Formats: sequence, structure tokens, C-alpha cells
Amino acid sequence: MVADRPDQLAITPAQLALERALVEQATRLYGAQHYSHYDFLVALSDRVLTGVGLEHHRSSEDQMAPDSFLNWTDGVAERDLLAHEYTHSWNGKFRRPADLWTPDYRTPMRNSLLWVYEGQTQFWGKVLTARAGLISRDDAYDSLAQTAAAYAAQVGRNWRPLVDTTNEEILSNRRPEPFPSYQRDEAYYEEGQLIWLDADSLIREKSGGKRSLDDFAKAFFGVRDRDWGELTYTFDDVVATLNKVQPYDWASFLHARVNELAPQPPLDGLARGGYALTYSDQPGHVWTAREKAGETLDLSYSLGLKVGKEGAVTGVIWNGPAFAAGLSVGSKITAVDGDAYDDDGLKAAITRAKNDGKPIALLIKQGKTYRTVAVTWTGGLRYPHLVRTGKGPSTLDALYRPRG
Repeated sequence: MVADRPDQLAITPAQLALERALVEQATRLYGAQHYSHYDFLVALSDRVLTGVGLEHHRSSEDQMAPDSFLNWTDGVAERDLLAHEYTHSWNGKFRRPADLWTPDYRTPMRNSLLWVYEGQTQFWGKVLTARAGLISRDDAYDSLAQTAAAYAAQVGRNWRPLVDTTNEEILSNRRPEPFPSYQRDEAYYEEGQLIWLDADSLIREKSGGKRSLDDFAKAFFGVRDRDWGELTYTFDDVVATLNKVQPYDWASFLHARVNELAPQPPLDGLARGGYALTYSDQPGHVWTAREKAGETLDLSYSLGLKVGKEGAVTGVIWNGPAFAAGLSVGSKITAVDGDAYDDDGLKAAITRAKNDGKPIALLIKQGKTYRTVAVTWTGGLRYPHLVRTGKGPSTLDALYRPRG
């Protein structure tokens, strides 16, 4: 590790034990290692780098908040970074999509299987972080609820299939986009996570709890122990391995969720797991930690917007209340119902509107122009959570339980 200050390097024995547990849980999952040894290259800095998380075969470059170990509870929202990049040693570096493996720099790389490369890595990164105890189960479920809510709110699913988002880096070069809920951004990451959650729950259901996506991980990624070469795969290879784990029409399952328009989000994994997405007026720990880290007030599921420093509008949900009132990224909220803007004042106005039914008056500055807009929303504050709906054993609980 390197840090901006020496005291920021003070990882405690308990914290180090959790990071060691991550390595143990990963090697239990995959059953093989594709490195002679592995280095986590961690920068605790907000000065030197700009949000690096980069995978290599036998190491990863990981940037975390400067006080990640000093203020342990505040970093819960991003604590899966090391697990994600570590998983890439198996998924992406050793097992590599055939159209991403190229013999030279003249041959174009193709991204059609990023929903496996990144989507399943996102899935396992979250799961392994929970299995290692780096995040509590309640926080892990709140994080999953936020992912489910985000993709349930993506109206862009009506026009853009998931596979098309694998071209996003080519199209946008990862520049900021004003309406990610419509444009779908890099949906293959976290929507991919939901697809693989769906697959895991289906395998558990069809096999009577005898098999799971763990078996796929070991069969697909856990071959050739200590080989850090490349073993490429195609769509058909993924389907064939899934069928060896649990016979099913996996080709149609994946085509429907990846290659075709899917107006409804892939939330069947939650339902099979005995959970449902719900909303309350109180945010969970992961939500508040993410707001604090990003210096953002996230009202995505109430007013349909995000607000940054000094009232700057940094995100708007397509077709949400703020969108309908004409707000857009780049504008600034200067007053709420006649009072100077602050985050608590805006939240209080949302609660007030739920009780009196009146529109919320926002004074907006856009460039050199001021205007007042009325935002109609009477649903109060809304934050996503998972609620237990089924009885008996839960496949979701089984998935997140530590191995060994």
C-alpha cells in the first residue's frame, strides 16, 4: 500500500484478517490459482490517481479512499473493489472472451462477452466480499437492493439490449452521460450481476439445492492450477458448462436477457431467493456511505435526481418527477420553497409534500438565468431495501454464506 499520509497505512490486524479471508474464500470458490503469487497494489489516495481499479493476471491496481482503514465504516459502499479485481485473475485474464483475445495490436478487440467478463466478476466480487465478512449480510443485501432498483428504473431497457452496452467504452470513451437511466451506460456490469444471480437461484431450484453457480465457477475458471496463460471462451462454451452443472435451456435463458430487449429487469433471482425489492423512507448504511463518499444527495427514487455540492444537479432519472419539471444535469438548485438550498431542507420539503400534496417549488439557476419550477411528487422519500417474503431456506442466504 501507498498513502498520502503515513498514518493512513495503519491497517489493523482485524482488517487484515478480513482481507486474508477474501483470498481464502476466492480460492475455495475457484479451486485453482492462476498466478505464482498475487499482489494487491493499493493506493490510499485522492491525489495521485483518479479512481483506478485495474486487473492483471498476478496483481491488481486498486485505488481506495485515503482514510479507508482509519474510517472503516465509511468505506462500506466500495469495499468490493479488491474482490472484483482479484476475481479478474480467473475471469478475464485466465479465462478470456475469444473476441477479446487478439494476437497483435492490429486486430480489433470485441466486447460481446463483457456481461461474463465484467458481469460475473461483479457478481462474484459482491458475493466474495460478503463471504469474507468484509461487509455484513444486511449491508450486502442493501447494496443488492440498490442495484435492483437502479435497473428497475432504467427506461432505456425499452430500446437498448444489454449486449449493446458492451460497446459503451468505444462509443463514449467513458465520458459522463446526462441520462444514464435512458442511455443504459455500462449496464453489463451490474445488470450482469443480476443475470448471474438469476442463474444461481435457478440452478439451486432445479437441483434441489445440490448445485449452484459455485459449481460453474469451479468448472469454468478453476482448471489448470497455477497456469497464468489464457484460455479463451465463447458463448457456446458458457452454455455448455452451465448445462454440465444443471441441464436447462441456458442458451435461450441468456439470449433473452442479453441479446433481446428486456423491458423488465432480471429480478427473478431475488424472488426465487425468497426476497423482494421494497422501499422505505430511511436509507440503509451502504446508501448513506455512498452519498458521503460521493458528496451527493441521492433522491433517485423520489424526485428522480441527484444533487452534488452547492445544489448542483448531477443526475436526473428519465421520465421522473424532476425530468418532467424540466431539470437537467448542469443546472443548480438555489432555493427550495423559498428557503436557501441545503440537503436537509430539500428532504424536508419532500416529506412535507407527501403530507400536504403541494408541488415543491425549486429556484433553478441555469447559466445566467433563474427560473422557478414546480416538481410534483407526493410519494415521500424512497430508498431501496430487500424484504424477506418466502419461508424456509433461502437460496440468496445460501449464496452469501461463507464457504468452509
